[in-house]
Amino acid sequence: MKKKLILTIFAGLIIVFLGACGAKSASTDKAKVEKVKIGVVSEAAIEIWKDVAKRLKSQNIDLEIVQFTDYNQPNIALKNGDINLNAFQHVAFLEDFNSKNNADLTPIGFTFVSPLGIYSKKIKDAKEIKDGDTIAIPNDTTNGGRALLLLQALDLIKLNAKGASPAVTDITENPKNIKIKELDAAQTARSLEDVTAAVINTNYAVDSGLSPKKDALYLDTDNISNVKDIYKNVIAASSSKDKDNAVYKKIVAEYQTEATKKLIDSTTGGTDIPIWDAK
Repeated sequence: MKKKLILTIFAGLIIVFLGACGAKSASTDKAKVEKVKIGVVSEAAIEIWKDVAKRLKSQNIDLEIVQFTDYNQPNIALKNGDINLNAFQHVAFLEDFNSKNNADLTPIGFTFVSPLGIYSKKIKDAKEIKDGDTIAIPNDTTNGGRALLLLQALDLIKLNAKGASPAVTDITENPKNIKIKELDAAQTARSLEDVTAAVINTNYAVDSGLSPKKDALYLDTDNISNVKDIYKNVIAASSSKDKDNAVYKKIVAEYQTEATKKLIDSTTGGTDIPIWDAK
């Protein structure tokens, strides 16, 4: 009887021990999952990043996608620590934000070059723009500057600025007396009913039902050699200290794959150009 009691106690101890080990193992496995929040703006970006997030699960990375409605919010959220990464902007936009906000947002990987296009519901060709017509452009420094370079490429204006981000005040010649209407980038597509033409970022064009390749009067990437490196889009982290973050490197690597290239092509109708392995 005594021997049976000892065996029963011993068996119970083994079960408790194994249960504790199992709980510890489960706890350890759970702790290995890294949670990362990434901010995006467009619907197309959400579709792409959802696919990347699925692929990252096998690497124990839980990528949460946070959507913003305009270009101002994602960098503020990143600077404040509300998100860990964002992926919506080119280098020029990021650098402009840093300089104006005493920030250290840092590119950790390239994504694509997104064309800037001019669209209209009133004309079929940019050559139809006439004296006194109004053209809407984004009002932020970098996208606005790129829009002015686009108008210069169409011989509608001339600029004296040599940098990547000229301003309206840098216009030296305006032979057709075009009126430049500066709007928040998110509003440019909506302005098409009220202006002759509008220069619209691809994500806002696509989200409003426009096809850049079919509907744009002109895309600046039609002359890709003229598109400066600072207009390459990036994945950004909150600080230069994050450049060597192992988890972030895995996220960048999983994005920069053939699978993502195919998704970029399908979601943007072949408009956006993957740039991470461009020579």
